Amino acid sequence: MWCYRGGSISAEPRINDRIRVPEVRLVGPSGEQVGIVPLAKALELAQEYDLDLVEVAATARPPVCKLMDYGKFKYESAMKAREARKNQAHTVIKEMKLRPKIDPHDYDTKKGHVVRFLKQGDKVKITIMFRGREQSRPELGFRLLQRLASDVEELGFIESNPKQDGRNMIMVLGPHKKKTEAMAEAREAQAARKAERQGFAPDDHVDESPDATQARANAEAEAEAEAEAPAESSSEA
Repeated sequence: MWCYRGGSISAEPRINDRIRVPEVRLVGPSGEQVGIVPLAKALELAQEYDLDLVEVAATARPPVCKLMDYGKFKYESAMKAREARKNQAHTVIKEMKLRPKIDPHDYDTKKGHVVRFLKQGDKVKITIMFRGREQSRPELGFRLLQRLASDVEELGFIESNPKQDGRNMIMVLGPHKKKTEAMAEAREAQAARKAERQGFAPDDHVDESPDATQARANAEAEAEAEAEAPAESSSEA
């Protein structure tokens, strides 16, 4: 009876002595095509260049291998993947619940949350909850949803029109800005606040070249000389 005793299959490519084929199609460190060579010759070239022999196309016949610094390759790949995850935008649907006869102050508070969600690039699901006799007045919820959509129309639009769902009425608002744009603007605003705390504007730039430094020193010396000249003449008088 066949029994699986191995661990998980590694996604890492085979390198150096782990490559078990008689010959490979070799690619040089600069991407040049070396051709089909015996595995021993490919390993010898890897040692000569102080690089690794990495199998980049295992399913080819013969397999394609490349001479490269595998440690540097893994590091650069990890950094690219990290940057891609950093800039990746996930679509999030926030939810806000209201009552048909909501207090004006509570309405303003709820609207403020909706504005914040839309500015962040998130969708917002608005739910009007009906209780008791309120279920016989669905127009109250409809008018409230239309009012809210009108109040935030500069930031979002009605993606899903109001519809009755049991005791609730639901509407979905979508943001005008994409999530990636909202994230970029948030990062810029954070950088601007940090620069402001440090005491200079983000666009300020001081020329630190040697010529500019010398020119500033000369100007300061001339200013000091002009300030001292009147004092000397008055003392002589």
